[in-house]
Formats: sequence, C-alpha cells, structure tokens
Amino acid sequence: MFLSIYLSFCVAIASLAGVGISTPTHDSHINYTTVTGYFLQDEASTNTSTFSFIDTNFGLINRTYATDATYDPNGKKTQWQRFENQVFRLNRESGRKVQYKLIFMGRHGEGYHNAAESYYGTPAWNCYWSLVDGNGTVRWDDAQVTPEGVKQALAVNAFWASELKIQKVPPPRSYYTSPLTRCLTTANLTFSGLDLPSRHPFVPTFKEFLREGISGHTCDRRGTKSYIQQAFPSYRIEPGFTETDQLWQAYRREVEIDQDIRSKAVLDDVFSTDDETYISITSHSGEIASLLRVLGHRPFRLATGAVIPVLVKAETVDGPAPTTATVPYEAICTCTSPPAVGATTSTCTYATATPSIP
Repeated sequence: MFLSIYLSFCVAIASLAGVGISTPTHDSHINYTTVTGYFLQDEASTNTSTFSFIDTNFGLINRTYATDATYDPNGKKTQWQRFENQVFRLNRESGRKVQYKLIFMGRHGEGYHNAAESYYGTPAWNCYWSLVDGNGTVRWDDAQVTPEGVKQALAVNAFWASELKIQKVPPPRSYYTSPLTRCLTTANLTFSGLDLPSRHPFVPTFKEFLREGISGHTCDRRGTKSYIQQAFPSYRIEPGFTETDQLWQAYRREVEIDQDIRSKAVLDDVFSTDDETYISITSHSGEIASLLRVLGHRPFRLATGAVIPVLVKAETVDGPAPTTATVPYEAICTCTSPPAVGATTSTCTYATATPSIP
C-alpha cells in the first residue's frame, strides 16, 4: 500500500511544471546536501543535548561572509541580514539546476503522548500504553499538546517576534506542517500574531509525508481530512490528501528506509514547486531526524518545541535517482498487560490481541 501511494505521489510531482530548480523526471533527480559552516547545529563540537537555539540566535554562527565588503562596508547590518544577502548571492550565482533554501524545522510542543511516556516509562509505553487511545483519564490518540506544549510554542512565538524585530531574521515565506494535531496546533501558536510580510502571511499547507514515523502507536494515527478542515479552516490541503488515514496500521510500523523515501519525496515536492527561499516545516522528532538524514545533516535530536535551521543545497542531477526499494511494514512487540509504572524492561511478544485497559 505504501509503495502504491508513494509511486502515485511521485507521478504527481513529475507532472508539475518546474518552479525554481528543474523539476526532476525519470531522466533526472534532486540531490540534497547540507551547507555547513553557517549554523552551530552543523558543527560536530556542538552538544545536541544542551544546545539552545533561543540563546544562540537560532544557532547562526557569528562570522563574516565574502559578500560583506560590498553589502555592509560600514558594519551596520545584523548577522541575519548579512546571511540573507549571502544566500541571495548563492542563489543568483548558482545556475538553473542548483537552488539554496533555508528550512526552519520545528518540533511540536509537548503532547499528551510525550507526557504519558514520561510517566509510564518507555518500555511500558512502547509495548502497551502507546497501542491504546488513552488511560481512561487522558487521551493521546492523534495527541493534543499539553499546557506545557502550549507554553513551549508560545515561547518560540515570542522568540520569533524578537528575532524579526531586532535581528532582522528573514521570516518564512512558505509554511508546511504534519497533519497530526500536535503539529497543526504548534504551527498556529508559533506563527500567529507575528509581524509577517503581507504578501507571505502564515497560511500553512499540511502534507501527509511530513507526519511522524508511522507506527502502531495511536498517537501517530491522524484524524480525518474533514476534522482538520473544521479545526484549522485557514490551512491549505495538499492535492490528493485522503479523507481517512491510509498509512497507519495497528501493531505494525514502517521501517526507517520507507520513512526516508517519503521524506525525500516530500522534499522533492517542495523544492520542485515552491520557489521561496525561506521555508518553515512543523513536524516531529522522528520525521525531522529522517529529513536530516536525507539532507546529509548530522544527527541532531530536538526537544519538544525546539527549532533547527538548515541551509540546503538542492541540485538537479542528470540520470535516474539511485534505486531505493520500499520494505514491508514490520510487526511491533506488544504486552498483553501493562508493565509496572516506571519499569525499565518489559516482556513483549508479537501477539495480535488488542491491549485493553484493566
């Protein structure tokens, strides 16, 4: 099923008129690389567990660029203004088959599924609690953000407001989000009310392939298209978005190679159809990790609510893309009864019986 949806998606991409760089065809493909030397998150010396994008100007390295001499001879511009000019020059001099984009990838604020895993412990969460919709008090299927998650998103909103005003950071011109509720909500809390260009308001598009790694966890099962349209009426819907979730399967999960294939597909879609340079993506820890792999970025795990900017070079290369085959979903290990709260291990099997709340 995944393969047929993926192939249909690629056919739709190939039929689109090229905007920006050349649209990939069966005779060409897009190759992605992360352009290092601009952000601290790119550096091997940066500690991913203690790094704060808020305390470091999004991680933008304080450095000079070759373009500074003519653009800012008196040293009056901010680091972000000089970076924006540098990216402009990179694109102007790159040629038709190469494009540079800065992608701000933001992880959703804390969801009720995150809080439940913290409470029950990862072993109990993975083999039992993640497979049910809730515990009778709290629901985490297609999880909502918690009050802490709201607080995290609003803190990022305040940070954006400060960066736009003081550092003159270029705001995103296009916005994309996972169709899962926690991302739809986080994106709204993060960007609503900001002083954005009138020609580029916050009107995000939700895209199926930006969702979290598909698993038997109910928090990763999305709502219907009708629900999303009713809850977020200003959001745009990508073409071909189905009414119901066609990808989620109980007790089964996609493997990493499949996730990377769809991450590559959604990046191809964005880079082939969107000529904006500054892009926002609101997604999940697992999906952002997959996007980073496709982009050739070093692993960089984000805390809930965190943001990572990545300068991407996309080059349309002659010849077909390297062959990558999808792999069938695999079964996940389940427990027939919940392990003790805080258990560090669990005994699970590949049974298909539905866990039930005692």
